[in-house]
Amino acid sequence: MAVHHHISESSSIIISPASFRSPSDKKMAGIVDLLPKEYGYIIFTLAAYYFVNLFMQIQVGRARKKYNVLYPTLYATEADTKDYKLFNCIQRGHQNSLESLPIFFVMMVVGGLKHPLICTGLGVGYTVARFFYFTGYSSGDPKGRLPIGGFSGLALLGLVIVNIWFGVSLVRE
Repeated sequence: MAVHHHISESSSIIISPASFRSPSDKKMAGIVDLLPKEYGYIIFTLAAYYFVNLFMQIQVGRARKKYNVLYPTLYATEADTKDYKLFNCIQRGHQNSLESLPIFFVMMVVGGLKHPLICTGLGVGYTVARFFYFTGYSSGDPKGRLPIGGFSGLALLGLVIVNIWFGVSLVRE
């Protein structure tokens, strides 16, 4: 396979995308070709979480307008609005979801490489639970987040276990 190099004015080497894969080179597999076909469900699950997060963002934005809590204020005080506790519940429901979002995404992307269907099931469960966590918290009663929303922690723990299982399988090979 020929590699095409171009020398820029600063003498650094730039490798063109064509140098990585040629249409005529049928032996070289792209990363997508290596993924299990069920990996598409991982992508769909992450896209679904995007919409749940968007819903939460919109609710926080509406609450900011309704209770007149201006940026960059993260949490309201009694001096900001008489409904500061309700605003803070809405804000906290979203903030808590953002706090666990990076680990959720990483566990889905990595674990899904080996166990896409298990991770999809756990990811869908997590996404649904996070929706109910947020809506329950947004009611103004923080305990409202737990009846269904509490299952998000179990789903995330399941993803961690799947990833550990995947890691063990890699070092044993």
